[in-house]
Amino acid sequence: MVASVLEASHVFCCPNRVRGALSWNSGPGGLLAFGTSCSVVLYDPRERVVVTNLNGHTARVNCVQWICKQDGSPSTELVSGGSDNQVIHWEIENNQLLKAIPLYGHEGPVYAVHAVYQRRVSDATLRTLMVSAASDSTVRVWSKEGSAGKDLFLATCSQDCLIRVWRMYLKSTSLETQDDDNIRLKENTFTVENESIKMEFAVTLETVLAGHESWVNAVHWQPSFYKDGVLQQPMRLLSASMDKSMILWAPDEESGVWLEQVRVGEVGGNTLGFYDCQFNEDGSLIIAHAFHGALHLWKQNAANPREWTPEIVISGHFDGVQDLIWDPEGEFIITVGTDQTTRLFAPWNRKDQSQVTWHEIARPQIHGYDLKCLAMIDRFQFVSGADEKVLRVFSAPRNFVENFCAITGQSLNHVLCNQDGDLPEGATVPALGLSNKAVFQGDIAPQPSEEEELLTRAGFETHQMAFQPTILSEPPTEDQLLQNTLWPEVQKLYGHGYELFSVACNNSKTLLASACKAAKKEHAAIILWNTSSWKQVQNLIFHSLTVTQMAFSPNDKFLLAVSRDRTWSLWRRQDTISPELDPIFSLFAFTNKVTAVHSRIIWSCDWSPDSKFFFTGSRDKKVVVWGECDSSDDAIEHSVGPCSSVLDVGGSVTAVSVCPVLNLSQRYIVAIGLECGRICLYSWKKTNQFPEVNDWAPCVETSQSQSHTLAIKKLCWKNCNGKTEQKEAEGPEWLHFASCGEDHTVKIYKVNRSAL
Repeated sequence: MVASVLEASHVFCCPNRVRGALSWNSGPGGLLAFGTSCSVVLYDPRERVVVTNLNGHTARVNCVQWICKQDGSPSTELVSGGSDNQVIHWEIENNQLLKAIPLYGHEGPVYAVHAVYQRRVSDATLRTLMVSAASDSTVRVWSKEGSAGKDLFLATCSQDCLIRVWRMYLKSTSLETQDDDNIRLKENTFTVENESIKMEFAVTLETVLAGHESWVNAVHWQPSFYKDGVLQQPMRLLSASMDKSMILWAPDEESGVWLEQVRVGEVGGNTLGFYDCQFNEDGSLIIAHAFHGALHLWKQNAANPREWTPEIVISGHFDGVQDLIWDPEGEFIITVGTDQTTRLFAPWNRKDQSQVTWHEIARPQIHGYDLKCLAMIDRFQFVSGADEKVLRVFSAPRNFVENFCAITGQSLNHVLCNQDGDLPEGATVPALGLSNKAVFQGDIAPQPSEEEELLTRAGFETHQMAFQPTILSEPPTEDQLLQNTLWPEVQKLYGHGYELFSVACNNSKTLLASACKAAKKEHAAIILWNTSSWKQVQNLIFHSLTVTQMAFSPNDKFLLAVSRDRTWSLWRRQDTISPELDPIFSLFAFTNKVTAVHSRIIWSCDWSPDSKFFFTGSRDKKVVVWGECDSSDDAIEHSVGPCSSVLDVGGSVTAVSVCPVLNLSQRYIVAIGLECGRICLYSWKKTNQFPEVNDWAPCVETSQSQSHTLAIKKLCWKNCNGKTEQKEAEGPEWLHFASCGEDHTVKIYKVNRSAL
């Protein structure tokens, strides 16, 4: 079998923050389906991998529902509704999309869908009935050309914190009580006519369940299953509430009274409860979808059915992802997003399994502003910029390094040998503070006794350290990510007058460049910082509008900046007499209104690995190569012009990244991200013709299921010196790059170098 050229090997995402965006397929090994941005994601909780993306909606997916089969086997059909007013019926075969049928008719966003199989009385044929409700105040029933039982139970929940279970039964088959002295529940009756057959139904209130302390957002029955050829329906009900808890209800075997069996949920952290809940096919796993997008998975203990333990599940940003970067060793990635979080993803290497899965293992920064940009200063140190005027520098604590080594299977002593000996244990945010404060060994209080914990709960203790060092052998749960994985903030950098927009660090990790939003030339200045003293080194003034991206050349001789003013500037490093002095950069080349090739905003730029050429991508759909850049030339200003033909990729370019290695034909490999979410790979080589012709060659582009559904914000190739691909037994013929976008998703792709 021929290996594919491009594969999406790892995907990080989370459900949309709406009720009903989550559904678990019944049957053995059922997949979890949830809406993330404009996509429906199919996730395998047992293998902990995203199986595929279903892209068809053009706006947020609000509701998802598998269509359960009557024989209890895994469903192959699901239905989804979105803010694009569409209902889409999906057919799946071998975990891949077979057919998608969009249903039009609603005039507003669709917020609820459900579907069942129904067997006709006349000819016993099976058909699919779908029901959808939208904000256009209509409920529509869709038919595409099911089970025997006595009573039907309907569970409802509301904002009064109560759950009501209603019993519906055929009036003609119910046992009517003749004794009028007995107390009977009030019942409402109605008649249904189906193919000239009239049936009278009665509805009574079976029970009212009170246990939640806030709005109850979702209820879900345990799926039915076949036992000895008979369809069984367990009387177990799961509820999710904004009180941060999920309750499993069931009737008592002796009295029949509905009682709370199990309560699970979140403790602490800046969370706001659950939106949705689901059972798996046999009721041994339950999952909740939290307000901030996080999934919480619990597994029932086989020996003690009343004991439930948290399990590992997919996680990701719940809003647009703005920037990402690989660590210098290529063994983890850090991302920032407008959900005001910084997240770190790394591979989980297990000794008993050959498959490597990636997981979120730390959340170094939980901020109060939307995060915009990111740069790595050292392997365990980064700087981030947000919609504020301050750059913040973070360093990894000892507890993270220990857990990172335990999860990825690395030697702790080898990793710590390059780190400062006086590392803090962790970080916490004070009650009235805004910054992550370092926690050292002496600051950690011992775990309280039962009596002390009781006094704390009673309100006698006003402060307790949130951070407690924990050694993990597997990726952390959501509760641990929120409270125990912060990195201490070691420095704040002041100097910009408006919200930060871009940041970059040179390859020797000695200089940091930053830029902010600007409408005037004085505010569009690039500030250079010394990463040892954190002092300002120089202000580079040229552009008149916001600098959208910056990139140091691999040899650190040049700094490239692109801007909203449709121009780029190239700054050359001046060698200083003393190595102790900070380097000075001078303007080496630039474009203006006369020499510019791009006619719209330039969003992205990157360097070739030999520092000879640089690439720019713009909203005008063009990608251009510029050069050559000779760092040995002593002239003050030079004319660096386009050295390639203009590549029109057919869509607005929002991200450009050049692979650090060449393909087998010694051509540069360029990844181009578009505003529509598609990623195209091209190869380029200078032909030394004038004008340049046939210098660009298309390699491969992402399929619909591999692509993002909204604009790509950043592409980044992995350092090929990293060891992760060897651990995954993929070999040097596979290249890796990561992407992030406005669709809340982070993806890692692997590319077959020999096929490019």
